[in-house]
Amino acid sequence: MTRHDPHLPDLALITLDALRYDVACEALANGQTPLLASLFPCWEARHTPGNFTYAAHAAFFAGFFPTPASGSREVRPLALRFAGSRTIGRQTLLLEGANIVEGLRRKGYHTLCIGGVGFFNGRNPLGSVFPSMFDERCWQPSFAVSELHSTREQVREACRRIGRLPADQPLFLFLNISATHPPTHMYLPGSQGDSKATQAAALAYVDRQLPPLFNALHSRGRGGTAYLMSDHGTLFGEDGLYGHRLAHPVVWTVPYAEYHWKPLS
Repeated sequence: MTRHDPHLPDLALITLDALRYDVACEALANGQTPLLASLFPCWEARHTPGNFTYAAHAAFFAGFFPTPASGSREVRPLALRFAGSRTIGRQTLLLEGANIVEGLRRKGYHTLCIGGVGFFNGRNPLGSVFPSMFDERCWQPSFAVSELHSTREQVREACRRIGRLPADQPLFLFLNISATHPPTHMYLPGSQGDSKATQAAALAYVDRQLPPLFNALHSRGRGGTAYLMSDHGTLFGEDGLYGHRLAHPVVWTVPYAEYHWKPLS
Protein backbone atom coordinates (compact mmCIF):
# COMPACT_ATOMS: atom_id res chain seq x y z
CA MET A 1 0.00 0.00 0.00
CA THR A 2 1.28 3.45 -0.92
CA ARG A 3 1.80 5.71 2.07
CA HIS A 4 0.91 9.37 1.73
CA ASP A 5 1.86 12.39 3.78
CA PRO A 6 -0.90 12.73 6.40
CA HIS A 7 -0.17 16.44 6.78
CA LEU A 8 -0.91 17.41 3.19
CA PRO A 9 -4.29 19.20 2.98
CA ASP A 10 -6.87 18.56 0.31
CA LEU A 11 -7.03 21.30 -2.31
CA ALA A 12 -9.84 22.42 -4.60
CA LEU A 13 -9.71 24.90 -7.46
CA ILE A 14 -13.25 25.95 -8.40
CA THR A 15 -13.67 28.29 -11.35
CA LEU A 16 -17.06 29.93 -11.89
CA ASP A 17 -16.79 30.46 -15.59
CA ALA A 18 -17.43 33.98 -16.93
CA LEU A 19 -18.70 35.28 -13.57
CA ARG A 20 -18.50 39.05 -13.19
CA TYR A 21 -17.10 40.59 -10.02
CA ASP A 22 -20.04 42.98 -9.58
CA VAL A 23 -22.58 40.20 -10.05
CA ALA A 24 -20.83 37.99 -7.47
CA CYS A 25 -20.65 40.81 -4.90
CA GLU A 26 -24.25 41.91 -5.38
CA ALA A 27 -25.53 38.34 -5.15
CA LEU A 28 -23.62 37.83 -1.89
CA ALA A 29 -24.89 41.11 -0.43
CA ASN A 30 -28.48 40.37 -1.48
CA GLY A 31 -28.52 36.96 0.19
CA GLN A 32 -28.70 35.03 -3.07
CA THR A 33 -25.65 32.88 -2.25
CA PRO A 34 -25.98 31.77 1.39
CA LEU A 35 -23.62 28.82 1.03
CA LEU A 36 -20.83 31.00 -0.33
CA ALA A 37 -21.57 33.59 2.38
CA SER A 38 -21.00 30.88 4.99
CA LEU A 39 -17.54 30.16 3.53
CA PHE A 40 -16.14 33.69 3.30
CA PRO A 41 -17.36 37.22 4.14
CA CYS A 42 -16.80 38.88 0.76
CA TRP A 43 -15.32 38.51 -2.69
CA GLU A 44 -11.96 40.13 -3.40
CA ALA A 45 -11.52 42.10 -6.63
CA ARG A 46 -8.69 40.62 -8.67
CA HIS A 47 -7.35 40.90 -12.21
CA THR A 48 -7.44 37.79 -14.35
CA PRO A 49 -4.38 36.74 -16.37
CA GLY A 50 -6.59 36.00 -19.40
CA ASN A 51 -9.75 37.42 -20.94
CA PHE A 52 -11.23 34.09 -22.03
CA THR A 53 -11.39 30.61 -20.59
CA TYR A 54 -8.40 28.95 -22.24
CA ALA A 55 -5.96 31.79 -21.63
CA ALA A 56 -6.97 32.25 -18.01
CA HIS A 57 -6.84 28.55 -17.13
CA ALA A 58 -3.48 28.11 -18.84
CA ALA A 59 -2.16 30.69 -16.37
CA PHE A 60 -4.02 29.13 -13.42
CA PHE A 61 -2.48 25.74 -14.11
CA ALA A 62 0.93 27.42 -14.32
CA GLY A 63 0.37 28.68 -10.78
CA PHE A 64 -0.72 32.21 -11.64
CA PHE A 65 -4.14 32.84 -10.11
CA PRO A 66 -5.84 36.25 -10.50
CA THR A 67 -3.75 39.00 -8.91
CA PRO A 68 -5.02 41.60 -6.39
CA ALA A 69 -6.64 44.57 -8.11
CA SER A 70 -5.10 46.75 -5.40
CA GLY A 71 -1.70 46.25 -6.99
CA SER A 72 -0.23 44.66 -3.87
CA ARG A 73 2.30 41.92 -4.46
CA GLU A 74 0.66 38.59 -3.77
CA VAL A 75 2.55 35.64 -2.34
CA ARG A 76 1.14 32.84 -4.46
CA PRO A 77 -0.30 29.81 -2.65
CA LEU A 78 0.91 27.35 -5.31
CA ALA A 79 3.84 27.90 -7.63
CA LEU A 80 6.14 26.00 -9.93
CA ARG A 81 9.84 26.40 -9.37
CA PHE A 82 10.72 29.29 -11.64
CA ALA A 83 13.86 31.40 -11.44
CA GLY A 84 13.23 35.07 -10.83
CA SER A 85 9.67 34.80 -9.52
CA ARG A 86 8.95 37.60 -7.04
CA THR A 87 5.69 36.09 -5.76
CA ILE A 88 7.03 32.93 -4.11
CA GLY A 89 7.21 33.11 -0.33
CA ARG A 90 7.44 30.93 2.75
CA GLN A 91 3.72 30.08 2.57
CA THR A 92 3.94 29.00 -1.07
CA LEU A 93 3.64 25.31 -1.83
CA LEU A 94 6.54 25.00 -4.26
CA LEU A 95 6.02 22.38 -6.95
CA GLU A 96 8.09 20.65 -9.62
CA GLY A 97 6.73 20.08 -13.08
CA ALA A 98 5.27 21.69 -16.17
CA ASN A 99 2.01 22.62 -14.41
CA ILE A 100 0.63 22.58 -10.88
CA VAL A 101 -1.38 19.42 -11.57
CA GLU A 102 1.81 17.50 -12.35
CA GLY A 103 3.53 19.13 -9.40
CA LEU A 104 0.80 18.08 -6.99
CA ARG A 105 0.78 14.55 -8.39
CA ARG A 106 4.52 14.32 -7.71
CA LYS A 107 3.77 15.19 -4.08
CA GLY A 108 1.30 12.32 -3.84
CA TYR A 109 -1.98 14.04 -4.68
CA HIS A 110 -4.70 12.32 -6.65
CA THR A 111 -5.78 14.86 -9.27
CA LEU A 112 -9.41 15.00 -10.41
CA CYS A 113 -10.92 17.22 -13.12
CA ILE A 114 -14.67 17.74 -13.42
CA GLY A 115 -15.08 19.61 -16.71
CA GLY A 116 -17.63 22.22 -17.66
CA VAL A 117 -17.25 24.45 -20.72
CA GLY A 118 -15.95 23.18 -24.03
CA PHE A 119 -12.26 23.58 -23.23
CA PHE A 120 -12.67 20.71 -20.73
CA ASN A 121 -14.91 18.33 -22.68
CA GLY A 122 -12.18 16.08 -24.10
CA ARG A 123 -14.04 15.80 -27.40
CA ASN A 124 -11.16 17.08 -29.52
CA PRO A 125 -7.45 17.80 -29.07
CA LEU A 126 -8.03 21.36 -27.87
CA GLY A 127 -10.69 20.25 -25.39
CA SER A 128 -8.30 17.59 -24.09
CA VAL A 129 -5.27 19.78 -23.28
CA PHE A 130 -6.32 20.58 -19.71
CA PRO A 131 -8.14 17.35 -18.79
CA SER A 132 -5.14 15.28 -19.92
CA MET A 133 -3.10 16.81 -17.09
CA PHE A 134 -5.16 14.93 -14.48
CA ASP A 135 -5.10 11.38 -13.13
CA GLU A 136 -8.87 11.27 -13.45
CA ARG A 137 -11.12 13.43 -15.55
CA CYS A 138 -14.79 13.51 -16.38
CA TRP A 139 -17.03 15.44 -18.75
CA GLN A 140 -20.58 14.58 -19.78
CA PRO A 141 -23.05 16.42 -22.03
CA SER A 142 -25.09 17.16 -18.90
CA PHE A 143 -22.21 19.39 -17.68
CA ALA A 144 -22.40 21.74 -20.67
CA VAL A 145 -23.26 25.46 -20.61
CA SER A 146 -26.61 24.83 -22.29
CA GLU A 147 -27.84 22.40 -19.61
CA LEU A 148 -30.15 23.81 -16.93
CA HIS A 149 -28.98 21.36 -14.25
CA SER A 150 -25.28 21.30 -15.13
CA THR A 151 -23.97 22.14 -11.64
CA ARG A 152 -26.17 19.55 -9.99
CA GLU A 153 -24.77 16.89 -12.31
CA GLN A 154 -21.18 18.10 -11.91
CA VAL A 155 -21.45 18.02 -8.11
CA ARG A 156 -23.03 14.56 -8.13
CA GLU A 157 -20.18 13.19 -10.23
CA ALA A 158 -17.55 14.95 -8.13
CA CYS A 159 -19.02 13.56 -4.91
CA ARG A 160 -19.19 10.05 -6.37
CA ARG A 161 -15.52 10.13 -7.34
CA ILE A 162 -14.38 11.81 -4.11
CA GLY A 163 -16.24 9.15 -2.13
CA ARG A 164 -14.23 6.31 -3.61
CA LEU A 165 -10.83 7.93 -3.01
CA PRO A 166 -8.95 6.61 0.04
CA ALA A 167 -8.96 9.19 2.81
CA ASP A 168 -5.22 8.74 3.35
CA GLN A 169 -4.43 10.14 -0.14
CA PRO A 170 -4.56 13.91 -0.56
CA LEU A 171 -6.91 15.21 -3.25
CA PHE A 172 -6.61 18.02 -5.76
CA LEU A 173 -10.04 18.69 -7.23
CA PHE A 174 -10.55 21.01 -10.18
CA LEU A 175 -14.15 21.94 -10.97
CA ASN A 176 -15.06 24.27 -13.82
CA ILE A 177 -18.64 25.43 -13.20
CA SER A 178 -20.35 26.11 -16.52
CA ALA A 179 -23.71 27.45 -15.30
CA THR A 180 -22.47 31.03 -14.89
CA HIS A 181 -21.22 31.13 -18.47
CA PRO A 182 -23.68 32.39 -21.09
CA PRO A 183 -26.40 31.45 -21.80
CA THR A 184 -27.85 32.18 -18.34
CA HIS A 185 -31.32 33.45 -19.30
CA MET A 186 -32.88 30.07 -18.49
CA TYR A 187 -32.24 30.68 -14.77
CA LEU A 188 -34.55 33.71 -14.72
CA PRO A 189 -38.00 32.86 -16.12
CA GLY A 190 -39.39 35.51 -18.41
CA SER A 191 -36.04 37.05 -19.30
CA GLN A 192 -35.46 37.95 -22.93
CA GLY A 193 -31.70 37.48 -22.95
CA ASP A 194 -28.57 37.30 -20.82
CA SER A 195 -27.91 40.09 -18.32
CA LYS A 196 -26.43 40.76 -14.91
CA ALA A 197 -29.74 39.61 -13.42
CA THR A 198 -29.72 36.29 -15.25
CA GLN A 199 -26.10 35.63 -14.29
CA ALA A 200 -26.97 36.38 -10.66
CA ALA A 201 -29.83 33.89 -10.92
CA ALA A 202 -27.42 31.32 -12.35
CA LEU A 203 -25.02 31.93 -9.47
CA ALA A 204 -27.87 31.50 -6.97
CA TYR A 205 -28.64 28.16 -8.63
CA VAL A 206 -24.97 27.16 -8.34
CA ASP A 207 -24.96 28.07 -4.66
CA ARG A 208 -27.90 25.74 -4.00
CA GLN A 209 -26.01 22.83 -5.57
CA LEU A 210 -22.71 23.22 -3.72
CA PRO A 211 -23.45 21.95 -0.17
CA PRO A 212 -22.98 18.24 -1.04
CA LEU A 213 -19.59 19.01 -2.57
CA PHE A 214 -18.27 20.74 0.54
CA ASN A 215 -19.79 18.04 2.74
CA ALA A 216 -17.87 15.46 0.69
CA LEU A 217 -14.63 17.40 1.07
CA HIS A 218 -15.14 17.93 4.81
CA SER A 219 -16.00 14.25 5.38
CA ARG A 220 -12.55 13.19 4.17
CA GLY A 221 -11.20 14.61 7.39
CA ARG A 222 -7.91 15.96 6.08
CA GLY A 223 -8.68 19.66 6.17
CA GLY A 224 -7.92 21.78 3.16
CA THR A 225 -8.33 24.89 1.09
CA ALA A 226 -10.68 25.77 -1.75
CA TYR A 227 -9.69 28.52 -4.16
CA LEU A 228 -12.80 30.00 -5.76
CA MET A 229 -12.50 32.42 -8.66
CA SER A 230 -13.78 33.47 -12.02
CA ASP A 231 -11.62 33.16 -15.08
CA HIS A 232 -13.01 36.31 -16.71
CA GLY A 233 -16.06 38.56 -16.69
CA THR A 234 -18.76 39.00 -19.32
CA LEU A 235 -20.07 42.15 -20.97
CA PHE A 236 -23.81 42.68 -21.29
CA GLY A 237 -23.79 45.78 -23.46
CA GLU A 238 -21.45 48.05 -21.52
CA ASP A 239 -19.85 50.49 -23.99
CA GLY A 240 -21.79 48.66 -26.70
CA LEU A 241 -19.84 45.45 -26.10
CA TYR A 242 -21.00 41.89 -25.41
CA GLY A 243 -19.26 38.72 -24.30
CA HIS A 244 -15.56 38.43 -23.45
CA ARG A 245 -12.16 37.97 -25.13
CA LEU A 246 -12.11 41.77 -24.97
CA ALA A 247 -9.87 44.22 -23.10
CA HIS A 248 -12.46 45.81 -20.82
CA PRO A 249 -12.50 46.32 -17.01
CA VAL A 250 -15.65 44.20 -16.68
CA VAL A 251 -13.81 41.30 -18.32
CA TRP A 252 -10.50 41.76 -16.51
CA THR A 253 -11.91 42.23 -12.98
CA VAL A 254 -12.96 38.96 -11.38
CA PRO A 255 -14.11 37.70 -7.97
CA TYR A 256 -11.67 35.66 -5.86
CA ALA A 257 -11.97 33.99 -2.47
CA GLU A 258 -10.32 31.30 -0.37
CA TYR A 259 -12.03 28.93 2.04
CA HIS A 260 -10.05 26.92 4.60
CA TRP A 261 -11.36 24.02 6.66
CA LYS A 262 -9.70 22.16 9.50
CA PRO A 263 -8.95 18.43 9.79
CA LEU A 264 -11.38 16.33 11.73
CA SER A 265 -9.97 15.49 15.13
